[in-house]
Amino acid sequence: MESRAKLAGHPIHPMLIVFPLGLLGMGVIFDIIYLISHNSRWTEVAYYDIGAGIITGLLAAVFGFIDWYAIPQGTRAKRIGLLHGVGNVVVVTLFLVSWLLRRPDPAAPPQGAIVLGFIGLALALITGWLGGELVDRLGVGVDNDANLDAPSSLSQRPAR
Repeated sequence: MESRAKLAGHPIHPMLIVFPLGLLGMGVIFDIIYLISHNSRWTEVAYYDIGAGIITGLLAAVFGFIDWYAIPQGTRAKRIGLLHGVGNVVVVTLFLVSWLLRRPDPAAPPQGAIVLGFIGLALALITGWLGGELVDRLGVGVDNDANLDAPSSLSQRPAR
């Protein structure tokens, strides 16, 4: 099935997901640099990256929901899409809580804020894999003749 939300003939959701993934991921990398260097400038940058990642993540979610809603019921793609979407809502929520904890003093975030970022990034790697499964294995948003019930790419069985 092809994407329902397109811009210039291309699906919008995959165009947008690079922003929250990159911004939230860089927030965690800047936190790691802070933990190594003890230079609080890095946590300030992480604070703004995380804020921008939350906003762009919510925007990407709107277009992801439009595409997910169009997937036929009872298919593996619908189930994988639900896990992908709900998982990413959890990711954004974890980073939102991290951002709120940082807000009083972005230069000196509590340890819990940094830990939430690590957990959020770990979960984002899983939900990102699920998104790849939807596009690369099941053909969601790419091909009208997609096999929406193809077995997992981990199964070693052919998609068709």
